[in-house]
Amino acid sequence: MARVGRLAGALLAETEGAYFLVGNTKQPCDWRAAGFEPPAVDPSAAPFVKMAPLHAIELSSPHLTMSVEGEPLARTLAQRFLVERNGSVSERLWRLVIQKGVPDDDVPEGADAPPTVDARWLGEMPAPLWKLVRDTVLRCV
Repeated sequence: MARVGRLAGALLAETEGAYFLVGNTKQPCDWRAAGFEPPAVDPSAAPFVKMAPLHAIELSSPHLTMSVEGEPLARTLAQRFLVERNGSVSERLWRLVIQKGVPDDDVPEGADAPPTVDARWLGEMPAPLWKLVRDTVLRCV
């Protein structure tokens, strides 16, 4: 089972012993302190890059569990979460998945997401259906 957390505003996917950084970082990252060699490719130049871990990595909470594995997972995450114009992870889409569809306005003050969220459905959902959800969530209010 693959796991997906966050690192410096991007997504960090752990799958089959490999790690992928998906999306642009939103803040500077000390790669070595985070447990990785600096990426061989600039993360802003590609939707995802394979990362080389220096030691065992602990994903931050909350994180997702997904059944899609390997590079297809990284590709799926890029298609599901990245804003096309800038390559950043959409916070609205991330919160939608983490909060299991509860709109931001309905989340009680101080409520935390569970440490692990079963998001297998996200990898299994047909792309055209997710596009409808995505377009609705990302529509300017």
